[in-house]
Amino acid sequence: MSELINAELAPIQRLTRDMVASVLELDSGQVRCLVDGYYQMQEMRKATGNQTKALEKFGEPHETIEWFHAQFNGLEGQIKRLLAGVSMASEVGRWAQRQRGIGPVIAAGLDAYIDITKAPTVGHIWRFAGLDPTVEWGKGKKRPWNAQLKTLCWKIGESFVKVSGDASAFYGQIYVQRKALEVERNEAGAFADQAAAALKKGKYEKKTGARAAYEAGRLPPGHLHARAKRYAVKLFLAHWHEVAYREHFGEAPPKPYAIAQLGHAHYIAPPESAS
Repeated sequence: MSELINAELAPIQRLTRDMVASVLELDSGQVRCLVDGYYQMQEMRKATGNQTKALEKFGEPHETIEWFHAQFNGLEGQIKRLLAGVSMASEVGRWAQRQRGIGPVIAAGLDAYIDITKAPTVGHIWRFAGLDPTVEWGKGKKRPWNAQLKTLCWKIGESFVKVSGDASAFYGQIYVQRKALEVERNEAGAFADQAAAALKKGKYEKKTGARAAYEAGRLPPGHLHARAKRYAVKLFLAHWHEVAYREHFGEAPPKPYAIAQLGHAHYIAPPESAS
């Protein structure tokens, strides 16, 4: 360990201009690897950052950990730079980044994980992302959705919640409005059957708030939060699908438009969508 501490650690090389210029030559598999790598570097950057602060607080040596923190931070930034080039190369990528809460990493990831030629409707994307509640992962069966895309969609939902205080954040406001509606319906007992099913299926400690809510025929706050967040994500994916479909096929998605599955009585066009 002492040899590592005393060693002259060379900084990680930066991207060359040729590497940046050739970003459009990356295939979907390589982009998926970069997206996964970005989030891995992000977690390592956070972990080493926290370790550095803890060591510094107690007056212990932290130069080596701090060096690694800087390297992870640098790699994170370089990967993001590459993915920005990827995401800006398509109309759907540019559209996605115009939405508050969506950055180049998520935009590039969606394009890499979703093959629009295999998704005639947004329902195909919902199922592939694990957002179709009718699809269950049976014991001993192959996972019916893509785990990485599902995680990416979870991150999208978290982003929309974070920007929900901004009145100009379209999907953040969708989350706020939907949550208010979910709370209203919940208080009216509209989810009593779902509460009963959850209570029967799950194992909840007797003195928890969740169990008390289910026993009262209501869904707990966390459940309502997740429902509203999922609703906003599914609407975003419906809009993403329309933009991507128009870009690839040059026409609107097949009718009936899948947005109807979200419970809307009328069609909602993607924000900042080309006519």
